[in-house]
Amino acid sequence: MDLATLIGLLGAILLIVTAVVLGAAPGVFLNGASLLIVLGGTLLVVLAKFSIPQFLGAFKAAARAFKFKLPETQTSIEELVEVANIARKEGPLGLEGREVSSPFLGSGIQMLVDGQTDDTIKQLLDKERLMTLDYNRSGSKVFMAMADVAPAMGMIGTLIGLVQMLSNMEDPKSIGPAMAVALLTTLYGAMIATMIATPIADKLSLRMTEEARMQMLYTDALVAIQQGINPRVIEQMLSSYLTPKERGKAPEAEAASG
Repeated sequence: MDLATLIGLLGAILLIVTAVVLGAAPGVFLNGASLLIVLGGTLLVVLAKFSIPQFLGAFKAAARAFKFKLPETQTSIEELVEVANIARKEGPLGLEGREVSSPFLGSGIQMLVDGQTDDTIKQLLDKERLMTLDYNRSGSKVFMAMADVAPAMGMIGTLIGLVQMLSNMEDPKSIGPAMAVALLTTLYGAMIATMIATPIADKLSLRMTEEARMQMLYTDALVAIQQGINPRVIEQMLSSYLTPKERGKAPEAEAASG
């Protein structure tokens, strides 16, 4: 579970709810018609921008904003060096049936076992990486579209409320409540865009970058293994994927294991 996403979204919602409850007459912040215009209108307009599979797939992809974990880069490098050592000592067939931490890596290892060339391995894995990127990017685009549409639907709802209010100016007592209802649609639109849609879209974009980076790491290692490069050289090559802080910790880990 990604605690940053969970704490951020729930914390923001809790702050708004607390502010509403502590104020006068919190019930005025609930209005079915306003919510219908903003939420229903936003979903339908966004649906019009995408295909049904893309739209529905975005909500499935949104789960990755809350529950998604890649292996640590250093851990993956150690796993890949171990794979390289086995392939060097026993040949690619020694990797047959080996369990690994990633389906993407497992697919690449199977290509090694099948005797695919390094060019073929790179082409196939790059294609799979691009397909994964496209899937994640599609989910992010849907939620970014929601972030754009929700405030606009809120404004449309406000204008509808103002028209209804102005058409009933004979009753001064109704102006205040009608104005409050009109403004609620703007509030709902801003909340959906700022507190839900935009954070999820940005987190999916981050997930996309992280996963693509890890898949590039796997691809470089598998191509190098197929080319017969020494495992120590492969480890040095893959260390470029580590952050400066992680590179500083790597020697300590090697010394501890030694």
